[in-house]
Amino acid sequence: MFLYGASGHAKVIIDILRANGVSIEALFDDNEMLTHLLDYSVLRPSEVCGPLLVSIGNNQIRKRIAESLTVDFGKAIHSSVILSPEASIGEGTVVMQGGIIQSCVTIGRHCIINTGTSVDHECVVEDYVHLSPHTTLCGNVHVGEGTWIGAGSIVIPGIRIGAWSIVGAGSVVTKDIPEHVLAVGNRCRIIKKI
Repeated sequence: MFLYGASGHAKVIIDILRANGVSIEALFDDNEMLTHLLDYSVLRPSEVCGPLLVSIGNNQIRKRIAESLTVDFGKAIHSSVILSPEASIGEGTVVMQGGIIQSCVTIGRHCIINTGTSVDHECVVEDYVHLSPHTTLCGNVHVGEGTWIGAGSIVIPGIRIGAWSIVGAGSVVTKDIPEHVLAVGNRCRIIKKI
C-alpha cells in the first residue's frame, strides 16, 4: 500500500495498516523537505502509484487529489472495528481504531471514520466525509458529501446533514442541517453560511 500525504493522519493510517499486516511501500508528499515519515520513504507526487490511500485530513484537498489520480485505491479498516457484514465501505475510506459500523450502513469513497466513532443502522455517509473521534450517528442518518462532523458530536435518528457543512465539536444535532453551513452547539444551531 502507498499513502499520499505524510503528516499526522498518515501516522494513524500506518498504525492501522501495520496492525492488519499490510505492507507499506512508501508515501508521497509535495513537501520536498520531507524524506521520511516514521520508517518509510517519502517520494514526490510525480511518482504516485497504487494501491493508494490519500492520507490527508482536509476533505476538499483529499477530494481534489483523489479525483486527479488514475490509480487503484485501497481501504484501511482497523482490526478492532466492529463491522457488520451488511455494511458497505467505499474505496479510499479509512475506519480507525474502535469504530462501530452497524447493519445496512453505506459509507462512501475516501471518508475518514475516526477513532471510536459509532455509525448505527441504515446510515448513509457520502464521499469525502470526516466523522471526527467519538462521533455518534444514530440510526438512519444521512451525511452529505464533504461534510465534517466534529469530535464528540451526536446526531439523533433520521437527521439529514447537507453537503460540505461543518458541525462543531460536541454538538447535538436534533434538526436537519442544510448544505454549506457551520452549525454548532447543544442543541446544534446554524452559525453562518460557508
